[in-house]
Amino acid sequence: MAASNTNTQVAEAKESFFKMAGSVISSSKVGWSRARQYTEEKMGNAEKTEFDAQFDNLCERADKTKLFTEKILASTEAMLQPNPASRMEEFMYEKLDKKNPSRPTNAFMMGQVMQDAGRELGPGTSYGASLAKVGTTIKKIGNAEKDYQQKAMSHFLHPLKSTLENEIKTITKERRALEAKRLDLDSTKSRMKKASYDKVRQAEQEQRIAQSEFDRQFELTKLMLDGIATTQNNHLRALQSFVEAMSMYFTQAQQYCLELQREMPSPLDAPRADGPSAPPMYTPVATNGNSGDSPVKRRAKVLYDYDADNIGELSLLADEVITVYQLDDDTMMGERNGKKGKVPVAYIEFC
Repeated sequence: MAASNTNTQVAEAKESFFKMAGSVISSSKVGWSRARQYTEEKMGNAEKTEFDAQFDNLCERADKTKLFTEKILASTEAMLQPNPASRMEEFMYEKLDKKNPSRPTNAFMMGQVMQDAGRELGPGTSYGASLAKVGTTIKKIGNAEKDYQQKAMSHFLHPLKSTLENEIKTITKERRALEAKRLDLDSTKSRMKKASYDKVRQAEQEQRIAQSEFDRQFELTKLMLDGIATTQNNHLRALQSFVEAMSMYFTQAQQYCLELQREMPSPLDAPRADGPSAPPMYTPVATNGNSGDSPVKRRAKVLYDYDADNIGELSLLADEVITVYQLDDDTMMGERNGKKGKVPVAYIEFC
């Protein structure tokens, strides 16, 4: 009984092996035949079924959608995470279906360093207190940036990746199948022309079957290509979500910066360093009249060009030296060549 079972298993194994070998040989023959057919088509020695212009346009649109989706995906990932090592780590975690490690943004870490510096240098000093205040704001910006990155990933990048891994991959597969059916059809047409009288009917039957399979695959592929328009509409919605997240992030960052700018102490109010070697913060300019009633004027160097927005402001040219004085807590007045006007504090540096 045991010997009988062993013989049966050996026979089944042989049969399976020969089937597999026959399949490999058959695939090799088909591959060689199609390679030869491709060569003959390129040389103009074989008939080739051409697709209509509409189908070619659909294929071209699909190819461009694939190409630029890949480019947009790569460039957006690089913008959101400039560190290639971190991008590779996130890619590996995603492939392993594991949650990415939560890491702070560069802005958040910079803010933390400033807060630490403010505590060490002395929160009672103007510089130390300002460092802590700036660090707190930058950490807020870092948190807003992280939220923006997460929204960009889920609302924009994930739809693009899904398109590449599903729709585009399926379209590519169907187009390859269509090309194989086209080669089979053209092969039967070639055999039909060369068939002898007694094999014409068989050749006609093979051609009808090949034509039917080609037509069915053509309609399926065309239907998939028509779906590219829907895919692009989905990408448009994803792009709108991305712009909304980006706009929210920059609006928050601007608000944080404006609040910080209003709270920052003026350099003019900071105490001067002690000791005879301490450099003067400014050079007083002589004024006419009673100095007790006149504002203290100082010289300042212009850092950047500035075009006045209204008649009450003073236009500035980089590197020129002007005279300035404090009008009130928030306004700095400038004088140049007899002209006066408000000047932005961020555009000047006291001499």
